[in-house]
Amino acid sequence: MHWFVSLSPVLQALLLSLFMYAMTAFGALFVFFSKKVNEHVITALTGAAAGIMIAASFFSLLLPALEYDTALPPCVVVTFGFLLGGAFIVFSDVALSRSALRFRRFGDRKCAFLYFAVTLHNIPEGMAVGVAFAQGAGAEGAVLSALLLAIGIAVQNFPEGMCVAFPLRAKGMSPKKSFLFSQGSGAVEIPACVLGALAATFIVGLMPWALSFSAGAMVAVVCSELIPECFSGKKTVASAGVIVGFCLMMLLDLALG
Repeated sequence: MHWFVSLSPVLQALLLSLFMYAMTAFGALFVFFSKKVNEHVITALTGAAAGIMIAASFFSLLLPALEYDTALPPCVVVTFGFLLGGAFIVFSDVALSRSALRFRRFGDRKCAFLYFAVTLHNIPEGMAVGVAFAQGAGAEGAVLSALLLAIGIAVQNFPEGMCVAFPLRAKGMSPKKSFLFSQGSGAVEIPACVLGALAATFIVGLMPWALSFSAGAMVAVVCSELIPECFSGKKTVASAGVIVGFCLMMLLDLALG
């Protein structure tokens, strides 16, 4: 672990972005073996990822953002940064829903919207991980919190890879193409993660904005995608997943921070 902490934030972000991408690809691989997945497992994993991301948005992103000295009061910077991050996801969803009709190669409008929504949402998720590593540079507890955030997103990416690949397969796309499109939706996290770490590392004044923007974007993704997805299944499993994920992230962040 000391070896990992000693690495530069950019390299840490790169390594974890590759892991996050690999989990998307691993989930998509199941399209070669089956057309169905265990709904309870997907519900629990998605709920846990939602809980981890909600807790990380507050404990790993918003609270550290408030500690930076800024020209404006920190609470103003964090509030506007959070609003900008949330607005980015909301308006992106609106734009995607209006343009998805143009993309027929995926089989239908629903599949097109799902694919582009997942791909777009992976960008701020990747940025959030990169920014978290930049914020925790040199501090073991903060690096561990960023690592847990990346693991939480990777856990979410596993069922996400399935959720993109299986609808495409069901609409007649070959298993190979379904896999390629699904893993491609996760590949965008790699440059986003590295760019987030680079920007936050070399532009110090950007850090509170980047942290709060990432938090707002992640909360919006959780509300628009993960919560509706997991609660469309068994509610008790989804609730347990969210609570366990939140508590795990909160406990580790407070204990190690």
